[in-house]
Amino acid sequence: MYSFDPVPGQAKADLYRDLLDAARALTEGEPDGVANMANVAAVLAQFLPDLNWAGFYRMVGGELVLGPFVGKPACIRIPLGKGVCGAAALHGETQLVPDVHAFPGHIACDAASRSELVVPVMCDGAVIAVIDLDSPSPARFDAEDAAGIEALASILSARI
Repeated sequence: MYSFDPVPGQAKADLYRDLLDAARALTEGEPDGVANMANVAAVLAQFLPDLNWAGFYRMVGGELVLGPFVGKPACIRIPLGKGVCGAAALHGETQLVPDVHAFPGHIACDAASRSELVVPVMCDGAVIAVIDLDSPSPARFDAEDAAGIEALASILSARI
């Protein structure tokens, strides 16, 4: 049994250290990528406050396909370059969006979402998935969040 409990009010650096430790523990030695994404989506939802969606889109056949997540039902397929997730996958770069309504081509799966952070998961120089976090609060994510989720993506690159 796993028990990971975030400490209320802890500094972001400590929160991400604990989140990364939990993700390592949950995915180490497990060869099934879907199982690993499911557990990590649950950990993200547990550890990160003020989210309304946390999960993965997988690269399948040249487009993003919905993977494990925590939140309301979501768009199933996203073409490369479309929306925040598609931009992250197309360019292989983190997308930190303080106001999704100002992002050209934003895909509104949940009308409550106001800000978004999407980080590509890379393996051998190719995007294999993206980690997608949505918040109902404007400007919820900052550079420290981006760095923490990029570190998570690095851990997961060989585990999903």
